[in-house]
Amino acid sequence: MLEKHHNFQYRHVGPTLDQQKEMLDFVGASSLTDLMAKALPEAIQYQGGSTLPEPISEDEALARLHEIAAKNRITQSFIGQGYFGTRTPGVIKRNVLENPSWYTAYTPYQPEISQGRLEALINFQTVVTDLTGMKTANASMLDESTAVVEAMMVAKRSADSQSNTFFADNDLYPQTKQLLEHRAEPLGITVRYFDPANLSELDEECFGAVVQYPGGSGRIVDMTNLFAKVHEFGGLAIATADLMALTLLKPPGEMGADVVCGTTQRFGVPMGFGGPHAGYLAVREKLERTMPGRLVGVSVDAEGAPAYRLTLQTREQHIRREKATSNICTAQVLLAVMAGMYAVYHGPQNLKAIASEIHAKTTALATVLKESGFTLQHENYFDTIRVINTDAQKYFSEARKHNLTMFKVDSSTLGISVDESTTWQHLADLAASFGARAPKPSDAKLKLVNLRTSGYLEHPVFNSYHSETAMLRYLKKLADFDYALDRGMIPLGSCTMKLNSVTEMEAVTWPEFANLHPFAPAEDTQGYLELINELTSWLSDITGYEAVSLQPNAGSQGELAGLLAIRGYHRSRGDFGRNVCLIPSSAHGTNAASAVLAGMEVVVVACDDNGNVDVDDLKTKIAETADKLSALMITYPSTHGVYEEAVVEICDLVHAAGGQVYIDGANTNAVVGFAKFGEFGGDVSHLNLHKTFCIPHGGGGPGVGPVVARTHLAKFLPGHSMAQQELTGYGPVSAAPFGSPSILPISWAYIQMMGSEGLRVATSVAVLSANYVAKKLSDAFPLLYTGKHGLVAHEAIIDIRPLQRDAGIGNDDIAKRLVDYGFHAPTMSFPVAGTLMIEPTESEPKEELDRFIDAMLAIRAEAAKVESGEWPREDNPLVNAPHTANHLVSEWNHPYSREEAVFPTDSQRKSKYWPPVRRIDGAFGDRNLTCTCPPIESFAKG
Repeated sequence: MLEKHHNFQYRHVGPTLDQQKEMLDFVGASSLTDLMAKALPEAIQYQGGSTLPEPISEDEALARLHEIAAKNRITQSFIGQGYFGTRTPGVIKRNVLENPSWYTAYTPYQPEISQGRLEALINFQTVVTDLTGMKTANASMLDESTAVVEAMMVAKRSADSQSNTFFADNDLYPQTKQLLEHRAEPLGITVRYFDPANLSELDEECFGAVVQYPGGSGRIVDMTNLFAKVHEFGGLAIATADLMALTLLKPPGEMGADVVCGTTQRFGVPMGFGGPHAGYLAVREKLERTMPGRLVGVSVDAEGAPAYRLTLQTREQHIRREKATSNICTAQVLLAVMAGMYAVYHGPQNLKAIASEIHAKTTALATVLKESGFTLQHENYFDTIRVINTDAQKYFSEARKHNLTMFKVDSSTLGISVDESTTWQHLADLAASFGARAPKPSDAKLKLVNLRTSGYLEHPVFNSYHSETAMLRYLKKLADFDYALDRGMIPLGSCTMKLNSVTEMEAVTWPEFANLHPFAPAEDTQGYLELINELTSWLSDITGYEAVSLQPNAGSQGELAGLLAIRGYHRSRGDFGRNVCLIPSSAHGTNAASAVLAGMEVVVVACDDNGNVDVDDLKTKIAETADKLSALMITYPSTHGVYEEAVVEICDLVHAAGGQVYIDGANTNAVVGFAKFGEFGGDVSHLNLHKTFCIPHGGGGPGVGPVVARTHLAKFLPGHSMAQQELTGYGPVSAAPFGSPSILPISWAYIQMMGSEGLRVATSVAVLSANYVAKKLSDAFPLLYTGKHGLVAHEAIIDIRPLQRDAGIGNDDIAKRLVDYGFHAPTMSFPVAGTLMIEPTESEPKEELDRFIDAMLAIRAEAAKVESGEWPREDNPLVNAPHTANHLVSEWNHPYSREEAVFPTDSQRKSKYWPPVRRIDGAFGDRNLTCTCPPIESFAKG
């Protein structure tokens, strides 16, 4: 063992050894080992060894990461294909990407304490709608290629045509083509490729068509007539468009587009070998309610002041389940914030200047290449040219000698994409590789068609913060509006808001990891491949599965990948009729939505009074489905926060019927080191690296959802034709071969510094903390479910329904009152309406756990005053919470004092979080849908 002060385990785990002993005594366990032995079913407890490396110190981990990073070769990328070099403004890098106030925040389901990131997302949505010429944009997608798939699904749901044909531009990026084909097949959609410049190729009825704008080859087409023809067929017209180009080009919304999607990566977000980046999706009027993902809107608070909140699709999967419009319940918030702030910092004039410079350099390079006798594929382009009828390998190799990398399309074609990071010296070196003279500014010739005439980004927010001082203060103001882990505990059940240590985070912004193109030659990517392969082997050891894919860039994508693997396996055996997916009623809402997208039919299995899967009902459903059974999806521990005793029997029943078992790994933090999904019955699972393995939530994303599987499913895990090492021959689920690799060093560092024993301790203390909080609160708030010995797993559900019945105090009132006590609320009404689900994690110190317990007990005492009639039901601190500073200084006519409102505990006097708005009226925001920056005058009251 390392000396204690070097041992990261003691930095990661909050309660000290003495405090753990005190907590163990309280819950009735003699040790962590005893606690876990009592909590876990004996049948699943893993007793074997581990192949994980011995733990190393933080300094040693960083040194090792430097060694790995040095094996990556960073060249100047001219590859393009949706990924571009960009300059991240230092003020955004330091104060957003590297700032825990932004990266440790949670999804803004509690809008009163999320106004900062919600404003940042409104900015992002406004950037997208302004540049695309559309009515409404969502708060980001996972990447460009998945956004195109989601746009196709919007068209399928909304088109007048009943056709199953979808036309796709033959100039789409190659990764988008692969993804479209893989996702369309289970849904019975036929993808037909066509040339958008030749209208005669759009020759049959379709429900939609998508055009790349500009195309992967650089060409630009006017889509007006094409989109009109799609509309004649009753289909929806879709463009996947480059936002930087749209500062100069006519926006798709002005050419009749119904949906526009793409990526915002080149707005200040590093390439990072493929991610994470914020995709985008925008729609015309009347399609808002068909949009996937999250949408931020403007509403009002209790005083009528404007306030932001998630609108329409908030937690849609939990409400509509298999009828949800998408399985995506997350976003890329941190990256969307960066992209939006890039636009805020530069403003419309500088954005146009950046785009104009990119175009000028591209045309200058084209000029000297044509002078030297080279042939270009297109005469009209923005930032991408293609050199055709040449010896591609010869010139590709020559450019590599200058540390320049082009896109080798085929043996006679080279693609060259210029971006914000391209200098005139880079162009000179590239031209020299072709034997041409150095380009100069006077060689630039305007090559754009479809020039834009409409304005954009005219709102004051995009014209006010162009100095670093102004920008710094704007970012600080918004961060101060929000509650994140840097303020206190976020006790959300099912979400595992644990420490995201600085050491784990540090490598994310290193140039060797940040500046590599996802399609860089394999020899340039050896560091990343080493890190990926090490992390893959560790996840295999931890889960008991032989095969791992890190490609899914969200938990929902991991679910989908796992179910597609099961589908592929059955079909490979001729079992085309196996299409029923059994899902417990307690399951996470994305399970059902993912099953539908994998071409499966959902059949719900009941849960018993203890929150477990009802085995008798499962047997009935298996018998009823017979040889149609494809899979069972089960979360372990269950979504009800208990270790199901019958899980091994459940897996055996499904296998005996010819089905496969998908174990949802959302709650892996409760089993690491003690049980392995792949060894007690699972065939495939996904993991949430943004939960169990310390990647931060970033205000609602990024995430990584690796899919892990047994050997027989390995060849059906996500593949990618452009990967630098051999993957499967199966289809992809994300745009980049390895999903979001730039944040994988976080999980790598966590596992490397903790080691196998440290991970066991983390699991044990997570379970200990949950049971400590549950037992402390159990007299005041009934526990809904417990397992054997009265224990819960890593989270506990408390029942607020009796309080609602007796005092009119609901879980929403408790959630908002917790803000006054300086806390984020637990998870509300999931998986059971009228409850709160609490997950303290292993990282919270005992002092913080006790502070939360004290707050909850104090709130229960306040509710008792309502029950007794001392405070009226319609006017008390709970129903009026949260209380703002403005409320405090206004006229006061409540039956409780100002002091009781805002300083319910003495600790609040010294360190008070002040919510910027009062309780928000959600219904108003849904009725009056506004999803772009509101007029500045509307904030005069606030």
